[in-house]
Amino acid sequence: MASNAKPPPESPKQREESVSSGFRHFKVALSTVLTMEIIMQLANIFGYPKGLIDDFHRADSMIIGALKMVNTMEERGQIAPHDISQLLDSLKEIGNLGTASKVQELFLEHTDRAATDPVDTDPAAQPLNVTKSDSEKETKNQIFISFSFKALDKAEYLKKKIEESLGLGTCWICKERVEVGQGIRDEIAKAMGLAKVVICAISKEYTNSIECQREVNLASELKKTLIPVLLDDVQWPLMKSDGVPSGMAYIFADMLYQKFFSENSADREVDLDGLINTLKGKLGSQPDPVPTPDPVPTPDPVPPLKPESDGSQPDPVPTPDPVPTPDPVPPLKPESDDKMLTFIRELKETGRTLYDKIQPIPYIKDKLYSVDKVFIEVGIEHRVEQGSWKTLSSYYGIFSVAKGSSRIQIIEGDPGYGKSTLALQLVYDWCNEVSDSPFSRPDILICLNLRQLGGMESIAKAIRQFALPRDSSLERHDVEQLINRNINILVIFDAYDEYPDQHSVDNFVKEILEEKILRHVDILLTTRSSCIPHAISSQTGRIRLTGFDEAAREKYVRKAVTGDDEEAVQKILEQFNINPILGDICQAPLFSAMYAHLAHEENMPHEIRSVTEFFGHMITCFHNHAQNKLSESGKSIEHLLTHANTHAALDKLAFEALTGKMQQLVWDQTLFIRELGEDFYKLYVDVGILVEDEVYDIALGKVAQLKKVVRFYHKLFCEWYAAYHLIKCVKSFRSWFYNFTKNIDPYDLQFVFRFACGLDQAGGSKVVKLVRKKEDGARFAVLCALELKGGSHDILTTVRGIVSSVIRIDSNDSRLLQRSTIQLLELASQHKIPISEVRLLESFSSVDPDSLSLVLHSGLCLPSLSTLQELVIVTEPGREVTVDEWTGILNYTKRCQLLKSLQLGFCLLPWMDSFPTSLDNVKVSWDPMVDDHEYTLQSGRWQNRSGEILTRGAYDDLVTKFREVLQHLRLAEAKESRERMK
Repeated sequence: MASNAKPPPESPKQREESVSSGFRHFKVALSTVLTMEIIMQLANIFGYPKGLIDDFHRADSMIIGALKMVNTMEERGQIAPHDISQLLDSLKEIGNLGTASKVQELFLEHTDRAATDPVDTDPAAQPLNVTKSDSEKETKNQIFISFSFKALDKAEYLKKKIEESLGLGTCWICKERVEVGQGIRDEIAKAMGLAKVVICAISKEYTNSIECQREVNLASELKKTLIPVLLDDVQWPLMKSDGVPSGMAYIFADMLYQKFFSENSADREVDLDGLINTLKGKLGSQPDPVPTPDPVPTPDPVPPLKPESDGSQPDPVPTPDPVPTPDPVPPLKPESDDKMLTFIRELKETGRTLYDKIQPIPYIKDKLYSVDKVFIEVGIEHRVEQGSWKTLSSYYGIFSVAKGSSRIQIIEGDPGYGKSTLALQLVYDWCNEVSDSPFSRPDILICLNLRQLGGMESIAKAIRQFALPRDSSLERHDVEQLINRNINILVIFDAYDEYPDQHSVDNFVKEILEEKILRHVDILLTTRSSCIPHAISSQTGRIRLTGFDEAAREKYVRKAVTGDDEEAVQKILEQFNINPILGDICQAPLFSAMYAHLAHEENMPHEIRSVTEFFGHMITCFHNHAQNKLSESGKSIEHLLTHANTHAALDKLAFEALTGKMQQLVWDQTLFIRELGEDFYKLYVDVGILVEDEVYDIALGKVAQLKKVVRFYHKLFCEWYAAYHLIKCVKSFRSWFYNFTKNIDPYDLQFVFRFACGLDQAGGSKVVKLVRKKEDGARFAVLCALELKGGSHDILTTVRGIVSSVIRIDSNDSRLLQRSTIQLLELASQHKIPISEVRLLESFSSVDPDSLSLVLHSGLCLPSLSTLQELVIVTEPGREVTVDEWTGILNYTKRCQLLKSLQLGFCLLPWMDSFPTSLDNVKVSWDPMVDDHEYTLQSGRWQNRSGEILTRGAYDDLVTKFREVLQHLRLAEAKESRERMK
């Protein structure tokens, strides 16, 4: 007879397990409704670091990225088994009410709770209505078995034996190959999300399987309990077939494995009982009790012997020792990965020596800074579609904007723009595990300066020689094995523009950039903008440093120079403000930092008009400091004066280093002294222009040999002295310079040429003339011309030659280049020199109504130019010019008395019923870049190429089509952005 008695209330443990199971199912269901767009919006609201967001982007599939997001929300308390109100509020905040409603339904469905149910303290007070299906759901698929498809039969046998003990349906196993499609991989991800335990069924093929590696990585990231089970007699720690340690060996390093194989096939379940008990413990079941060994039987007592006839007592028979109970045999434990731990520890040790000796002023050797004490974020941009650039808010986002599938990012910038300092800050973040920095997340971070790696045949040797301590116990082959593990590794190659082998057809850096080797490693490569590697693919990410603005400059002064001394802060900033040219020069953080420190220590002039003047003053300060120091000690300074002004041997050496086939910018100290003399060498080291380093060579089979090398404090100092030699050659050998420039791009050595123009008027004029003849040389010639000093006639002759060609002002140009270009144009206009054509390429912002100047996006203004003959304004695609802006442009042209042509492109002009009669002598054309539409202004009306008048109705149609094209472009960009997210 059926009983009507109510079932007893659940115990707290049963209730907790029921809630945990339901919440686990809710999390997997939640991951199916979170799109990448929602994930990004939530991540921003929750304030996740950019490196974490980057991990969501890089997930192998959408569902995996969503599972990672869900797991992160649980870790950070945004969702919990009893409360998801924070998630719901955030979804409502971003206006996604539909998703919020769906999430609330899923939570109620899987947990029988409202979104903010309190935690029950009395389990009998409000029992959950747990049905049979709920109980089945709690136990079903709690164990995920990861295996190589070639070991399917062994994995199925393992599943069968586990379910015989724990119940049918306890395990989940994939019986289809992942290659069938993305859907199979998503099903795997969902099943793993539901599981409590992941068994890694390791066969001989397992370690070589990319899919198995993905499953191990995902289980680790989802914080699942991992149990390695050996199906075959494989080597532990795990090795690939080529003898290289498997990437998953690092994850399993501290785990105990279970054996499910035997040399004797009849004894296949070697550790099955131990595995079942382990699983029961992990799943919350009661493990089987350990059987008590049978007691050792007590031997029968030995009867006493009869006494011998001599009457003596025999020796007593010794009682036998008790049979000892054997100690339980402990499970096999893998060898700890001491080499990996040593590798990480020593990389951090070397990293600290790199970032702890920042020297803003070379000759002040007693003031060394840690990079975090001087680092200020510079302007930073990333390259997007059509080659345009967009601003990044922080260096934290460098990898989150990575284009395509490439793991390589190029960080480019002009000389002195902080590329190496940024590299050191990344090293600092990793070594000190800075919590919110994505660069603290890699398992390994290695920073190598490429100027040291000339002739180096492998990255393993480079790491051993330059990234580890001299007395490291690790050998080159150890490094080779460690970096080939499939773990999260970031390698920073600093200063590619100084890499001696950059033009070599066969070097390991080229192979890495072409992704022929170390394809699992993330790469950051810093270089000058003029020296981008040819080996990179179109998928390679591009990051550009744009230098200091006024706010960053002030932050640096306060942080690294003056501290809280407000009077000192204002004194330094005032000097920047007095001279706008000085401010533009100090857009380069190196120049800004040096000037700020020197201005704080000494009186620095602010009447600086060129980079050559600025650098010359710095060099003078360095030598004056050394002379004052020697004078105070009562010693003669005569030899200092001689060496300060006579440096031809150094000039030649610097020039040959920069222009040779191999740009070798590090010299052996002994050879360097032999070339220049010991007194000269000692002075330039004391002054800080030259810097000594200690490195060691590891010749094959030999002990490491320590040696001293010497280099310039910064490559700009090398270029300064090379400029002296360039001028000497230009003035002495007329044909030499022509042949020299045929084989190089002057912009690769822009500061050598610019310094040369500032150092000598006659030679500089020749340099400008020859540079201008190079392809697209006019823009670079502008920078060189502004360095010239001397008679006005010579300068005007140079200016006349430059403005006879097209002058471009590009939005990507530095403020210094834009200001220099405007200065040159003003000079030409003031002296009635005809200006052939000026092109504003996405740099036009607005028109100043008072001065009628064209305002650029940089904030600089292009005044009216009376001798300008042609003006071209190309806006950013989709720009809709306002009536005021169009009127201002037309009024600007009135002041350009010689103007013959005005062209506008990529924009939508407003409708106007009439135009000024002053335009009758100016050809005005407009190309909105919509199909084949191009218009010319004729008698106050727009006409197309066929002579048809643009009516108001046709104009309205054009507006509609223009906006449709713009929307199409934006959708295409958005689609590409979403693809990058995936």
